[in-house]
Amino acid sequence: QVQLVESGGGLVQAGDSLRLSCATSGRTFTVYSMGWFRQAPGKEREFVAAISRSGGITSYADSVKGRFTISRDNAKNTVYLQMNSLKPDDTAVYYCAGDRSPSTTAQTMGTRAPPGYGVDYWGKGTLVTVSS
Repeated sequence: QVQLVESGGGLVQAGDSLRLSCATSGRTFTVYSMGWFRQAPGKEREFVAAISRSGGITSYADSVKGRFTISRDNAKNTVYLQMNSLKPDDTAVYYCAGDRSPSTTAQTMGTRAPPGYGVDYWGKGTLVTVSS
């Protein structure tokens, strides 16, 4: 069983930055494509970003492209989401996700419907609140 634990959320002002971290248990971190999803109050879950097993390929939702950066440190079993130029619309609970399917890529994590379909492991989420 793999556990994902997010951290780094908080209350910030529009234009500020935050870095989310997702620490994973286990020794098989590199078999997982990793992603970040978010769910705002009253809205459905949506894809934010994903990264390949090696970290060489990334994908982003159009709404965060150019502002957010996903990365991973396989030596530390951790995936990160650097969020810059935050907007009130970025307010949501952010969830870390791991997908071990060999057919999953960073791109497919962002295109499946509903968002997050097929993900094997989820964290409990961390709240990001952006005030205007």
